[in-house]
Amino acid sequence: MKVVKIQFHKLDKEYFFLPEFSDDRGADIKVGDLVIVQTVLGEDMGVISGWTDFEPNAQSDNQENGKNLGIIEQRSISDIKPMLRRANEKDLKKAAEQGKEFSKYLHDCKQLTKKYDLTEMKIIDVNESFDGARLTFYFIADTRVDFRELVKNLVKNYHKKIRLQQVGVRDAAKTSGDFGSCGLPLCCRSWLEKIGNVSPDFIKDQELGHRGVGRLTGPCGRLKCCLRFEEESYKYNLEKLPNVGDVIKTAAGPGRVRVVHPLKHTVELEVDGTRVEYPYLEGKLCEKSQEDCNK
Repeated sequence: MKVVKIQFHKLDKEYFFLPEFSDDRGADIKVGDLVIVQTVLGEDMGVISGWTDFEPNAQSDNQENGKNLGIIEQRSISDIKPMLRRANEKDLKKAAEQGKEFSKYLHDCKQLTKKYDLTEMKIIDVNESFDGARLTFYFIADTRVDFRELVKNLVKNYHKKIRLQQVGVRDAAKTSGDFGSCGLPLCCRSWLEKIGNVSPDFIKDQELGHRGVGRLTGPCGRLKCCLRFEEESYKYNLEKLPNVGDVIKTAAGPGRVRVVHPLKHTVELEVDGTRVEYPYLEGKLCEKSQEDCNK
């Protein structure tokens, strides 16, 4: 069944809704539309981020405390509801007025983290539900944080439901990131919707170890996302090449593979203590000259 994906905040996951409005079931649905929806947590505004086939959301790591954390669970098609309406001018004005309070919410919450000595907790953003009943604070932390007293104080101050959501440092860069070393806006902030894993193995595959981890690390403190962009091409080439340590017969005698260059499709062999680089084409070790390769 085709459904639309809606995201309430760029640091939140996407949720599913029927591709229709309860007040106008025949209206056109477009990606990028701002819409008002009703959830089990109340009324909220989100943006249509795309279309997909319905798949139940994965369970939260904090399942036993899910309701307190403000988690929306969509386990079956019966949990998928139509959207209320497309956001109108009045809705947009209300959202803009709410946004004016965000800097105050952030300041107050950061001050409270100092009061309760939550030094390991860094507040990076805040969002308010469209009905004004709930505030969500997004934070990063390297360790588990006991923020119960912080939540109690926030509830007392604002008389709203409080949700604290921990996000990864890569996700945080979407909000606080600026420019990369390439001089362009960070990919995660400008166009990269899904941030995948970047493994240290990519450095080896792409022969970038000589550059040092410092030059391969982004502003978030993790390996740069762009290492992932060409990894598939490198792996494809590596599958057609021998592995380091393999022994290959050559006209000069057996040679042990010391280095593999996936883009050049060459291997460096050590033969009788001498290292020589050869092309490796279609499973055949070739001499450097084209004449030898064609034999």
